[in-house]
Amino acid sequence: MDLLRELKNMPITLHLLQSTRVGMSVNALRKQSSDEELIALAKSLIKSWKKLLDVSDGKSRNQGRGTPLPTSSSKDASRTTDLSCKKPDPPRTPSTPRITTFPQVPITCDAVRNKCREMLTLALQTDHDHVAVGVNCEHLSSQIEECIFLDVGNADMKYKNRVRSRISNLKDAKNPGLRRNVLCGAITPQQIAVMTSEEMASDELKEIRKAMTKEAIREHQMARTGGTQTDLFTCNKCRKKNCTYTQVQTRSSDEPMTTYVVCNECGNRWKFC
Repeated sequence: MDLLRELKNMPITLHLLQSTRVGMSVNALRKQSSDEELIALAKSLIKSWKKLLDVSDGKSRNQGRGTPLPTSSSKDASRTTDLSCKKPDPPRTPSTPRITTFPQVPITCDAVRNKCREMLTLALQTDHDHVAVGVNCEHLSSQIEECIFLDVGNADMKYKNRVRSRISNLKDAKNPGLRRNVLCGAITPQQIAVMTSEEMASDELKEIRKAMTKEAIREHQMARTGGTQTDLFTCNKCRKKNCTYTQVQTRSSDEPMTTYVVCNECGNRWKFC
């Protein structure tokens, strides 16, 4: 209400209406709101702004009609020419569509959601990749936030954590491919809104995670199969020689096997080739 009152007191011009598209925002707010006082104030603003459009149309028509009158000596000669050259006035179009035909953008009055959209916009603008692509980051961030909100259902902690993870991955200097794919449309707002951390990770991080998983599986298999009891190895922690070793071919067949040793006394593990 305070913002609408401020708009009512501002000297609004036709150029300002066309450049800021504030008419679209006020009209959308009027449609979504259930407050009668707010709706009435929004209608009043839109009605006053329509008058500016009507005045502009009237001036255009008057300029078209302001042709000089012919002199009495040439009146008869030019009467036929005037009738043939006179163009009919263009049909007057309603002023309302000029406010309501702007591109549709997801709109919200929630302060938390608006702040999340601002942060997503800044993340998309990292390294100025959006300039080369020529995409509207504010519009794109609004679509991403809208998809997250629709998927979660409310702006609770789960929603905030989801937004934070998108921002972190989009700003990651080691993962510029994700941001560029989102800007180019290869990854849609619906997809980025529901992607997991593993799916958003860079190729390098995916390879590291894959190697760690493979190593964990190998160690788990070794623990289940056991090994060979030996006293040839000395534990560097407890200095005991009660150990078990297992040899695994981790490289190509022409390379030596990797030996994994486990101390049966303290549980210390190490390996060597």
